[in-house]
Amino acid sequence: MTRTAPDLSVVIPIYNEEQVLPILFARLYPALDALARSYEIVFVNDGSRDRSAALLKEAFERRADVTRVVLFAANFGQHRAILAGFAESRGRYVITLDADLQNPPEEIPRVLAELDAGHDYVGTIRIQRKDVAWRRYASRLINALRERTTRVRITDQGCMFRGYARSVVDAVNQCSEYNTFVPALAYTFAMSPTEIMVAHEDRGAGVSKYSLFRLMRLNFDLMTGFSTAPMQLFSAFGIGIAMLSVLFVVFLVVRRLVVGPEAEGVFTLFAIAFFLIGVALFGVGLLGEYVSRIYDEVRHRPRYIVGSVLERREDQA
Repeated sequence: MTRTAPDLSVVIPIYNEEQVLPILFARLYPALDALARSYEIVFVNDGSRDRSAALLKEAFERRADVTRVVLFAANFGQHRAILAGFAESRGRYVITLDADLQNPPEEIPRVLAELDAGHDYVGTIRIQRKDVAWRRYASRLINALRERTTRVRITDQGCMFRGYARSVVDAVNQCSEYNTFVPALAYTFAMSPTEIMVAHEDRGAGVSKYSLFRLMRLNFDLMTGFSTAPMQLFSAFGIGIAMLSVLFVVFLVVRRLVVGPEAEGVFTLFAIAFFLIGVALFGVGLLGEYVSRIYDEVRHRPRYIVGSVLERREDQA
């Protein structure tokens, strides 16, 4: 690849997408060719265990003029794959896109138009999401919690189809935290963010790689990585519980003096004790989330390891 920076870089993380890649190639390259502007596609293979890497190599051999392939040595996760794509990208604008075709490549010109208009961050909102119901409802709940605890305003946080100006990408590249949520991190550096509605389709093939546990971990990264409000809210809640407990003890002492010994309230006391134990355990877990992120940071381990990069050298151009 020549060192001349293209106008647009499209970053696509890949993990076990063997079934959908041929369809993606058939739609992505024509959509970008139709833009009539210079571009590059940065595929990041996130340690796929199927034939995804082989298919990406074939795509590179066919279109080496616009294709670059980053091959991870292992599976490090979607967001770290995007960070690697940011580090390798050279375009004036960078657009991230999932490989599953739920966000059509034909929508790229709409995101690009907003970047041309002067916005440095373009978020997208999926129209008539094709995901299962529980994922839609969970997304709404997390969105509501995030908006009340952080200054990040992302309507559809689960949609990775987004556009970034080079200034935002460069700022993200300077960050070194081990766990992060890329769209939210980029939003904190944006001076002129905007959002647009985009189409949403069924997966081209295969199944989603996000299990319920992985979605929970991702949302913990989002909540704890950009705000200490959960800890502050829990502290306030703990103070409130402590004050109520003192009042309840005073009430029980007065009642014993007035009414005398009684055993009818023992189950109520058990219920209150179990509730307080549950609250305490939740607080320990929440504190553990913050401590575990500190632990990840102080170990200074690499966020990802690149096995190799397929690109055309300048003397081959």
